[in-house]
Amino acid sequence: MTRRNIFFPVLASAMLLLLSACAGGIAGDPQLALWKREFFSEAREKGISHRTLETALADFTPIPRIVELDRAQPERTKSFEKYVTRLLSPARINEGRELLAAHRGMLERIGAEYGVQPRFIVALWGIETNYGKNMGSYPVPWSLATLAYDGRRGEFFRSELMQSLAIIDAGHIAFEDMNGSWAGAMGQCQFMPSSFQRFAVDHNGDGRKDIWNTQEDIFASIAHYLSASGWDEDTNWGRRVKLPSHFDKKLVESKTAKTLAEWQVMGVRQWDGAALPQHAGLKATVVLPDNKTDRAYLAYDNYRVLLKWNRSTYFATAVGLLADHIASKG
Repeated sequence: MTRRNIFFPVLASAMLLLLSACAGGIAGDPQLALWKREFFSEAREKGISHRTLETALADFTPIPRIVELDRAQPERTKSFEKYVTRLLSPARINEGRELLAAHRGMLERIGAEYGVQPRFIVALWGIETNYGKNMGSYPVPWSLATLAYDGRRGEFFRSELMQSLAIIDAGHIAFEDMNGSWAGAMGQCQFMPSSFQRFAVDHNGDGRKDIWNTQEDIFASIAHYLSASGWDEDTNWGRRVKLPSHFDKKLVESKTAKTLAEWQVMGVRQWDGAALPQHAGLKATVVLPDNKTDRAYLAYDNYRVLLKWNRSTYFATAVGLLADHIASKG
């Protein structure tokens, strides 16, 4: 055998050993193998099919980037002013108005069925995924399995992972199409799997709750979430206001809500300085997203519903403001 003929088999063997060693760094981890065995056993006991488990998780290895993103989350990375400037761009507002007009018939039917004003359905769609354009590209079961295995909030993500597999098992979406955010939020309305199980709707009756591609299901799922969470179609979310210079900041986001008439007596006015509108029985709390009195809002009960969707005051206020802009004529 020539030196050339000896060299290539040796090189090929070395390459195979190197690839095997690299893969074994994670896939060969006995702790991961044990975690998989235990999870597969629990999933089978809960009715998840062997086929779904094999398809979704047989080759699973944790995604380091997801762990980095989870651990690097700051409480607040930018001011509220910068946050709303980015999310409430003229382009997003104009597109929201165009989409509200384009889907008006469907949105009004769904809005009437669930008792939710169409502008809020469109606003949530716009804030969550920029009207379906930014749904995330991570495989949802792998994202959730990474976070469950990592253990920081292991039980929560283990439960979400189990429910994501049940969604695949039920035929709502295939594993290869189930993409979402690094934290496991899915579809054009960014539902976690548990929210999908509670609120997603097969509104077009095709047997699938498709929050990824079917407009009717997406709108109805958003509306169902709000309705089931206590939405009141007869009121707005809140309004921007001016606080008096002597305002007691201890009253900000307090549990004690006051009527608009009571806030009026305390010196609170509309942003343009006009008196607050009077609405019998409507109560509100003062919200300062940035803890600055020049960005103050009176928030109604619907605002609390938006906080159930996402606990961030930045998020809830931005949704309300986008809905206002979408409903206005410019």
